[in-house]
Amino acid sequence: MTSPSNSLRLELDSQISSPDSLLAAQAQLMSVAVRPPRIMVRGSGSYLWDHEGTRYLDFVQGWAVNALGHAPPEIAAALQAQAQTLISASPAFHNAPQLAFARELTRAAGLAQVHFTNSGAEANEAALKLARKWGRLHRGGAHQVITTLGSFHGRTLAMMAASGKPGWDALFPPVMPGFVKVPYGDAAAVEAQIGPETVAVMIEPIQGEAGVVVPPDGYLRELRRLCDERELLLICDEVQTGMGRTGTLFAFEREGVKPDILTLGKGLGGGVPISAVLAGERASCFVPGDQGGTYNGNPLMVAVARRVFELVSRAEFLAAVCARGRYLEQRLAPLCTEHGLGLRGRGLLWALVLREPSAEAIAVRCFASGLLINAPRPNLLRLMPSLRVSEAEIDELVSVLERALA
Repeated sequence: MTSPSNSLRLELDSQISSPDSLLAAQAQLMSVAVRPPRIMVRGSGSYLWDHEGTRYLDFVQGWAVNALGHAPPEIAAALQAQAQTLISASPAFHNAPQLAFARELTRAAGLAQVHFTNSGAEANEAALKLARKWGRLHRGGAHQVITTLGSFHGRTLAMMAASGKPGWDALFPPVMPGFVKVPYGDAAAVEAQIGPETVAVMIEPIQGEAGVVVPPDGYLRELRRLCDERELLLICDEVQTGMGRTGTLFAFEREGVKPDILTLGKGLGGGVPISAVLAGERASCFVPGDQGGTYNGNPLMVAVARRVFELVSRAEFLAAVCARGRYLEQRLAPLCTEHGLGLRGRGLLWALVLREPSAEAIAVRCFASGLLINAPRPNLLRLMPSLRVSEAEIDELVSVLERALA
């Protein structure tokens, strides 16, 4: 008799052996992304394989999602153990993984409470709800949030309105009101826009989607000072920069400040869909009925996130991220000098700034040579490897980039 696991394997093997029929099914997918005619079937560490057996060095990792790389055994073990115990109890009840992780994560962030959600956009929506409710309770109904040009906070209607991505204001009008955008990295511009309706400042410690834009030193400290003086909330969107990506567990730690509200996602689950919004005691004002979701705090996802956190939060792990980040910067620097490129980033989040709008063409060349990189803007290439990337894999990246740039 064929076991259930073997039956599943045979079914998957059958699908992979007939890729043409599978690729034909792309007509049934809504056209929301341009994808190459390849089916990714397996991943391990820093590598992906497609249905034809081609191997790709992955410096995208699901847009900084796979903190531990592809198919890490620690996540597989956490999934198996929790799936055999409890998958979902509904958010109407407590579950052990959620309670344990809530205690660990809030302690690490220095904040009072956490609510687990499913995506970065959902966590940012919850942060916005907290800020607006807090404004109603403590600021006479103030609701306006200052965000920045070039920012990216998610794809819900509210988060698209909050984001400063060019062209988004014309996609799905009317645009949700209540946001004012200022240049990134300019604390004086933030101060100039604070008015009686302002309730919060929402910021990415490093802008990811805009092309790894690093603000001037002291920027977060100055925003913290402004928010304290004007009695506003400081919201840090660390969906991309959190969980060790920049070399510290949270990017805000580098400047010794603490936000009132913090959002996490992407690397939090190491590949499974989970995010979180955390708040200090001052800002945590939800009561039953204010926020929720069918899969919020799902024990299967939280068990994985807790295991990822256990590994990533270790001092030796973060030290290794910093070391690999320095090595990546050192290997890229001569390449950038040779081709007249800009280089910016921190930890294991970097971008190459091109002289011409050729990023997409270079990314296509790299794909043909077995390298996956991201082109978030016409003149930008973004690198978001596994936090376990090796020096040999970084050397391989540079070798392929050299050929593509030539």
